[in-house]
Amino acid sequence: MLHITISQGDGLPLYLQLVQQFKHLIATGRLKADTELPSVRALSEQLLVNPNTVVRAYRELEVAGLVYKKRGSGTFVSATGSPYTGEECRRILSQRADTLIVEGRNLGFGVDQLVDLLRERDRALNGGRS
Repeated sequence: MLHITISQGDGLPLYLQLVQQFKHLIATGRLKADTELPSVRALSEQLLVNPNTVVRAYRELEVAGLVYKKRGSGTFVSATGSPYTGEECRRILSQRADTLIVEGRNLGFGVDQLVDLLRERDRALNGGRS
């Protein structure tokens, strides 16, 4: 089961919240090409939303070329690659970097220490390889 959450008080329409989350799951590789998405009924029941909300989100994803439908089989992730442009990827990472820098400062870390920590974590995630 996918971990998808929506917020009624977010200010963003529910179908757009779904679209954004599916885009992120596809961009990060958590949803791979040809992976079947939950049925409209299953996802609407899981999220406690009107099925039309899920239909609209799936339609937006299909128009963007991120998913495709197989008649009688369901909705699947396309093999189109990242749904984000290079500019969007940079914006997302910039926001996360800002958060890291602020948290680091609050904890007494300078930028050089944060860069060292990032390198250390990168090595750990790569199994000790640089």
